[in-house]
Amino acid sequence: MTIKDLFENSCAKFAERKAISFVNGFPMTYSVMHKEVDKAQHLLIRMGVRKGDRVAILSHNMPNWCITYFAITTMGAIAVPILPDFHSDEIKAILAHADCKVIFVSKRLESSITGLSSDLLTHLMIIDDFSLIMGSLNDEETLTAIEPVFESDTASIIYTSGTSGKSKGVELSHKNITFNAEMCLHIQDVNERDVFLSILPLSHAYENTIAFLLPIMQGASIYYLEKPPSASILIPALGKIRPTTMLSVPLVIEKIFRNQILPKFTSSAPVRILYTRVPLFRKLMHRIAGIKLRKTFGGRLRFFGIGGSKIDAVVERFLKEAHFPYAIGYGLTETAPLIAGANPSQVHYQAVGPVLHGVQIRIDNPDPHTGIGEVVTRGDNLMKGYYKDAELTQSVLTSDGWFRTGDLGCFDKKNRIHLKGRLKNMILGASGENIYPEDIESVINNLNGVVESLVIEEKGKLVAMVHLNYEELEKQYKQMRADTIQYIAERTEEWNKQLDRILEELKRNINMRLNRFSQIHSVVAVSDPFEKTPTQKIKRYLYAH
Repeated sequence: MTIKDLFENSCAKFAERKAISFVNGFPMTYSVMHKEVDKAQHLLIRMGVRKGDRVAILSHNMPNWCITYFAITTMGAIAVPILPDFHSDEIKAILAHADCKVIFVSKRLESSITGLSSDLLTHLMIIDDFSLIMGSLNDEETLTAIEPVFESDTASIIYTSGTSGKSKGVELSHKNITFNAEMCLHIQDVNERDVFLSILPLSHAYENTIAFLLPIMQGASIYYLEKPPSASILIPALGKIRPTTMLSVPLVIEKIFRNQILPKFTSSAPVRILYTRVPLFRKLMHRIAGIKLRKTFGGRLRFFGIGGSKIDAVVERFLKEAHFPYAIGYGLTETAPLIAGANPSQVHYQAVGPVLHGVQIRIDNPDPHTGIGEVVTRGDNLMKGYYKDAELTQSVLTSDGWFRTGDLGCFDKKNRIHLKGRLKNMILGASGENIYPEDIESVINNLNGVVESLVIEEKGKLVAMVHLNYEELEKQYKQMRADTIQYIAERTEEWNKQLDRILEELKRNINMRLNRFSQIHSVVAVSDPFEKTPTQKIKRYLYAH
C-alpha cells in the first residue's frame, strides 16, 4: 500500500466524517480534505514539482501541514518534514543536503529561513494560507500528468535530531510507513469514533505514522493545538475535545506527576510518611489521583501512548497503580518508527514489548549473566537507508538485512523487551561491570530538589551533573536569600558553602540507592536546563568531556 492508496481509500470510505481541525476550528471532513489536497497538489505541479523531487515542510502542527504532506506524497514527490525546533543553520543545511527547491513554511517560522538565496530555493510558500512569496507558477497549459506511485518509492526523508549531534536523513518508503501504521492495529484498535489530540511534532516519525497516518487510515478525527502545549493551552483543549487517543513523550507525564500530583502526597509530614512507607496507602492515593487525572484528560481517554525515550520507573508505577490507560512503545525513525509496543491491557512495568506483528528482533552479543545486548531488528518497516550516506547505512545494516539500533536490551521469560539505554552511553566499570547511566539518572531525578540529571564518566569516575530546583531548595534551606539565582551568579562565599552542603547531601542520598559499582564520585550543579532533542532527550554530546 502507498500513502496515495491509504489517502484515497479513506477519503472514499469516510467521506462525510470529521478528519482534521484546530481545537478551536471548524472540522474538515474527509471529502473536503481530499479537495484541499487536490488544490495544494495543483500548486505543486504549477511550481514544477515532479515525482522524486524533495519538498520541505517547516511548520508547527496544523491541518494545512497534513494537506501539504498528502499533496506531496500522493504525487510521488518526497516530503522532507523539518522539526520546528531546529536551529536556522540546521534548517539551511537540511535544505541543501536534500536539494529541496520548494519549502512550505508557517508564518511563525518564516524568520528561520531568512537570507536563503534563490539558488537554493526556487519557491517559498506560506503554509497557513498557501500564499506564494518566492517564485512563480507555470501556466496551466504547460502542466504534465502525475506519474504512478509505487510502494518502493521514497515517501519521506526525515532528518533526526539525536543525542549524538549529527542530523541524518532517514529515507522511508511508502511501504515502510504504511506497513508500520497497519501493523499498529494489531496492538490497539483505531476506528472512526476515535478522536486524537496531537501535541507532538508531525515532523517526527512517531507522531507522523501513529497519530497522523494511522488515524486517517481508520477514519478517525485529529485535532491540533493553535499554540504550544503549555498547561494553560492543553487543559482547556482536553476538556473541549475529550480525546480517546494521545501520544506523548515521558517528559510530559513526568512533569504532571512531579509538579501537580506528587506535591499533594508530600505536603505534610504524616501524609508523606504514610505515602513513602505504606504501599497500600500509596496505591490508594494513586488510585484516587488517577480518577482525577482521567477527568482532566476529558474522561474518555482509552490510549495514552508514551515513547521517544524511557519513562521514569517511579512515574510509571504511579500510572499503573492509578489505572491510567497508558502504553509504552519502542522504535526509531529508521524503523518508521514502531518496533514493539503494547496496549493498556498488555502493558508490563518497565517493559516495551511485545514485538510488533511482522517485525523481528534479536539480541546481539548478550552478556552471559544478564542477557543484555544490542537490539537488532528487521522487517518491512526498516528504512531504505540514510540519504546520500551509503557508508553510514552500511555501518548499521548487516549483510542479511538486520538493523543495529544502538540500544541495549534483553528479553524476559515472556518474551517482552526491557531496554537498558544506549550502547554508546554505557560505561565500563573498573572491574568490567556494565554501568547504564540512564538507570542512575532515574534514581537521581526522583530525589527532592532535582529537576533533571546527566551521568558521565570523567577520569574513570562517575560524575552526576544535576539541574536543581532552586525554588524547592529555597523552601528547604530558609537561610538562603530570596534572590537565590542571583546569588548563584555572583558565586558568593556564602552560597558556595551552602551549595557544597546540598551537593554533598545529594551525593549521599544517591549512593544509598545504588549498587557498589554504580557509586557517584561527585555531584556538579548546572545552572541551566540541559539542552534537549524534540523528543526531550538530553543532547549528551554537548556535555561529554
